[in-house]
Amino acid sequence: MATIYRINKGINKPIEFRGLKGQYIGYLAGGLVGLLLLFAGMYLIGTDLYICLPVVAVLGTALFIGVNRLSHRFGQHGLMKYFARKGMPQYLKSRSRRIYTTLKQAKK
Repeated sequence: MATIYRINKGINKPIEFRGLKGQYIGYLAGGLVGLLLLFAGMYLIGTDLYICLPVVAVLGTALFIGVNRLSHRFGQHGLMKYFARKGMPQYLKSRSRRIYTTLKQAKK
């Protein structure tokens, strides 16, 4: 029995899938690919299957919960704005007035 998921692709509206908006869908997809590679690597090096499956299941659950929390906390573009704000310096130090005194000369 197939389940049909609705994807909102309205004009000027963010793409949304099961509550995840915008870039968080990509973060979830990247995380799932990483978990698949982790499982394949663990399986290939000979780790017992009863260890591989719970590790991947716990990390997958943490991934889903984490991405869902980020999506609901920050919204579509809020995470990028948050990191941009954290990247801004609190203040600028200038030990010389030369920068300000030569501004008019630089325009000519």
